[in-house]
Amino acid sequence: MDFFELDLSVDPDFAEILLAELAEIGFDSFLEKEDGLLAYIPEELFDDRTFKLLMENYAARIPLSYALKKVKRQNWNKEWEENFHPIEVAGRVYIRATFHDPAPDSFEHEIIIVPKMSFGTGHHETTAQMIELQLEIDHQGKSVLDVGTGTGILAIMAHKLGADRIHSFDIDEWSVENGRENYELNGVPHITIEQGTISSQKPEVYDIVLANINRNILLEEIPAYAAFAREYLLVSGFYEQDIPEIQTVAEAEGFKKVKQISKNNWAAVVFRK
Repeated sequence: MDFFELDLSVDPDFAEILLAELAEIGFDSFLEKEDGLLAYIPEELFDDRTFKLLMENYAARIPLSYALKKVKRQNWNKEWEENFHPIEVAGRVYIRATFHDPAPDSFEHEIIIVPKMSFGTGHHETTAQMIELQLEIDHQGKSVLDVGTGTGILAIMAHKLGADRIHSFDIDEWSVENGRENYELNGVPHITIEQGTISSQKPEVYDIVLANINRNILLEEIPAYAAFAREYLLVSGFYEQDIPEIQTVAEAEGFKKVKQISKNNWAAVVFRK
């Protein structure tokens, strides 16, 4: 299966909005970059007229530039290997690819990621902030649900922090395939993963629910997450100014905000029942 790759350069304040808009017209995999994002859509789902109308609509209001090209599935590794660099989170977590040197001894945790076409390498503020918040929560012996797992990086972090039952899911087939690969790479094949949505999950309760998605989905689905969360709900994928609205929905479901952090206007919040 071939894909179209959109290389979009846009102000970070608008990247999340455009990501949501692109998802509405069929783009289903995204990779963050410093000045925008890379977005992918299967060739058979691409509608040139709809895409150009969307780009023209936003170009009339905000500065942006983009390039579109066709890529083959097997070429993806080469694409990201050229741009993927190790990152550090809170001086405690080292995230790298298989072709990088192992983490220095000063790091407590190492996570190895082959991102394929899935979101969540740790480079974007939202993923890094979710990991930073995870580091502050006791995971020992806890159960964890990872909503929209992407690369599976948050589920892997939960395991390294001591969680003993972890389930993850994503609506994207690519992410499920990628998550399994990354779980194997990190020696945690027991983490369960499936393709689906929150509504397709078995009615179980988890100590910690993780959801790094986007503002609109969170506002719609937090009530559903509440049924799965025994204690903590960690969320990200939205801007700092969105926190009050996110908080209102969460509080209506019995959560209380206990911490928020932000970087470059991207925010992450810990709620507790």
